[in-house]
Amino acid sequence: MGSIYGDWLREQREAAGLTQQELADLAFMTRSHIAHIEAGRRVPSKEDARRLDRALGTGNVLSSFLPQQDGTIADYFEAARQLEQQATVIREFALSFFPGILQTERYARAVLGTTFPPRSPEERDRHVVTRLERAKVLDDPVTPVVWTLLDEAVLRRPVGGQDVMAEQIMHIVHLVESERVRAHVLPFGLGVHPLMQSMLSLWWFEDQPPAAYSEAMSIGRVHDSPAVVHRLQAVYDLGLGDALPQMESVALLRAIAKEYGHHD
Repeated sequence: MGSIYGDWLREQREAAGLTQQELADLAFMTRSHIAHIEAGRRVPSKEDARRLDRALGTGNVLSSFLPQQDGTIADYFEAARQLEQQATVIREFALSFFPGILQTERYARAVLGTTFPPRSPEERDRHVVTRLERAKVLDDPVTPVVWTLLDEAVLRRPVGGQDVMAEQIMHIVHLVESERVRAHVLPFGLGVHPLMQSMLSLWWFEDQPPAAYSEAMSIGRVHDSPAVVHRLQAVYDLGLGDALPQMESVALLRAIAKEYGHHD
């Protein structure tokens, strides 16, 4: 994402004899954010780009030639994965499948078996391993703080069969009951809600601006623009306000798991 842009920023910084920290101080940004831009993992906001131009004396070059995200998953999911691993707060909305970091191995294998053209068994194994590696963000008992909103459709669609679904749903229940994750369900009875257009991930960080990621069929996009991220956060908040409280959500999760054959 924006590697040419990042390389040019680094060249201008080095030509000015500045370290990343010195440039960050001049531009009122964090060193970490500068590093992510130079590495191509983040695109600065228009405001950040203007401050970088002023700090480096580059006129309006950095603000005028911001990379345009074309939205393809191939270009942006790796950046999304890295941001997910750095986040201190993660909020997920799931429209069709359980969020990747909350998937069990068998559920992930079933999901990754639905692609077209089909993956080879070896390729599917690699993707499953990658997905389970992402889930290791939950190994720390506190950070990141994870909330998930689940459309009821995610619970009702039997991905991988009855046993796989029962196991997956109870995995979420156990994460909630251990206080590792908060989970809320948006029930069918709600009807239309503002999050129905796509899945959504929201991330907050210790030392860089928040970001978001949305995804639909063959299209994924990392959102860096403060205005866009703020709007997506507001839409998530609307969905959260319409969702079942956590206690009722867990009761529904347990009831659906029982329908799939789970026995306490």
